[in-house]
Amino acid sequence: MQKTMTKRKSAGLSITRVFDAPVDLVWKAWTDPGYVKRWWGPKDFTAPFIMIDFRVGGKSLFCMRSPDGQEFWSTGIYREIVPEKRIVTTDSFSDEKGAIVPASFYGMTGVWPLELLVTLTFEEKNGKTTFTLVHEGMPPGEPSEQAKAGWNESLDKLETLLHDETQHREKNVLVIEPGKPASLTRIFDAPPERLFSAVTDPARIPLWWGPGNLTTIVDTMDARSGGSWRFIQRDADGNEYAFHGVYHEVSPRRIVQTLEFEGMPGHVQLEVITFEEVDGKTKMVDKSVIETPEDVEDEMLKSAMAEGWMETIDRLAELVEKKWREG
Repeated sequence: MQKTMTKRKSAGLSITRVFDAPVDLVWKAWTDPGYVKRWWGPKDFTAPFIMIDFRVGGKSLFCMRSPDGQEFWSTGIYREIVPEKRIVTTDSFSDEKGAIVPASFYGMTGVWPLELLVTLTFEEKNGKTTFTLVHEGMPPGEPSEQAKAGWNESLDKLETLLHDETQHREKNVLVIEPGKPASLTRIFDAPPERLFSAVTDPARIPLWWGPGNLTTIVDTMDARSGGSWRFIQRDADGNEYAFHGVYHEVSPRRIVQTLEFEGMPGHVQLEVITFEEVDGKTKMVDKSVIETPEDVEDEMLKSAMAEGWMETIDRLAELVEKKWREG
């Protein structure tokens, strides 16, 4: 249950919420572009572009798109960063290149300064985070009311994201450290044989492999030691993303395979998946060794592959625990 307080301030507003999430997750939701894209903007708005150079003096460039397709760009400069405590950044309307424009460029009424100031504070207590946003510089009256409504709708979306990610954390143990194998551990309420079938049966792969907003097509799949595989993922616009690999070992309790995204040739992952029966359930550990530590940071942390990985495992769990049909 969240608590929300909104206070008017001269030439601005202040909003405080208590999120049922740890501070590191709330902080990440504000600083990781992959997370920000999932909640930025009022209800029914999307965020097609988020750029964050998260350092003092670094620049941000955000785009939010309304349901009718109109885009609103904004930019800022980070003035103060205290990890998991405080962020202070400027805030200005901009064009798609980051050049500052007046509020009237987007049809805003009132006398707006070219530069506003946003201060975010984070405080964790008993696993929850008290979050306060102060937005200074906007004109009073209707513009302030509209901004308050927009912020609250955005924070509603953020709350949903935090709830989903907290659920992921409770179910999945994800460890990503540069220079070490990335690993994801999950306990499934299903026998090992069912998990093995789900990951080796070409007919079942499209039911769970990859994020839910993409359609997976099995191009080739020969799930045996020495065999190969190739999957194609397609988004709603028809764009395709292909992955392929080779099976080095396939047994009921262990699969060793490579994985390579064809959009980044040469970046080969070695994936080791093990299945262990524990009290009638299955403990699955998925370890991924990537070519270099830099690949771990760029491909998994910064491009939000970690979130896609966890969503994929959640979809696998839904299949083997709730939707399984033999045969």
